[in-house]
Amino acid sequence: MTKRILPRLAALLVLGVVADAQAAGDRTGNVQVELNKLEPNGKACRAYIVLENGTESAFETLKLDLVMFDADGVVAKRLAVETAPLPAGKTSLKVFGIDGLSCARVGRVLLNDVMACADASGTRDDCPALVVPVARGPVAFVK
Repeated sequence: MTKRILPRLAALLVLGVVADAQAAGDRTGNVQVELNKLEPNGKACRAYIVLENGTESAFETLKLDLVMFDADGVVAKRLAVETAPLPAGKTSLKVFGIDGLSCARVGRVLLNDVMACADASGTRDDCPALVVPVARGPVAFVK
């Protein structure tokens, strides 16, 4: 009986390690920008963005062009948000205010562009392809 259980247990462990490696690989080579939550802040809205830098580059600047749409799909606000410094292989939290817009009015957020991107070697042109938006809450975050 032990002879049958051990190979099965070993196979399950290998599958678990492969699944973990594949999940980690999904983040490797890109910068995941997660809209984690929106929180009311008086008449404004506070946004929490979690950035996971899965690249080998430490970004000195990573400026994102974000557009907020209301529930009807109408542009409600546009912001430029600096998310750097962003060390290589690090997860960071950036918090910023969306003045003049309540969280309840935000229907979705568009990552419209990467306005500026640079690491120690200088300006990079590949950042729009590296940045991957993700949403944790009910508000969609798209590219």
